[in-house]
Amino acid sequence: MAIRNKTPFTRQPGFPVLRIQAIVSLLVALGFALGGGTNAGFSALLGGLIALLPNAFFVYKAFRYFGARSARDIVQSMWSGAMGKWILTAVLFALVFVGIAQVNVAALFGSYLLAVAAAASAPLLIKNF
Repeated sequence: MAIRNKTPFTRQPGFPVLRIQAIVSLLVALGFALGGGTNAGFSALLGGLIALLPNAFFVYKAFRYFGARSARDIVQSMWSGAMGKWILTAVLFALVFVGIAQVNVAALFGSYLLAVAAAASAPLLIKNF
């Protein structure tokens, strides 16, 4: 029997990583907007969101269950969260390239990579992670 985690999303263990990733995404988008104009800033914001939204989905799925009795459901939930993260990332990139006429590719991928790097290094920056 799986034990469902009733902790609010903002109190989940992965939420501080999402917060750092959102801050980095906004700062990078602001930097691109100041340096390259509104088109670059908007493209950088989209790149940050493409990194942030799938990670938020993964955090939601990964921390749904807890306890030793829920081990099978925890593994299944993490696996479906990881697969959903990859699929959501691909779909969001496809939507941006199809739906946005003048996307700045360098700003989009630069912001995406910096947001992913921020999420990967966030546990080193967060105390008591």
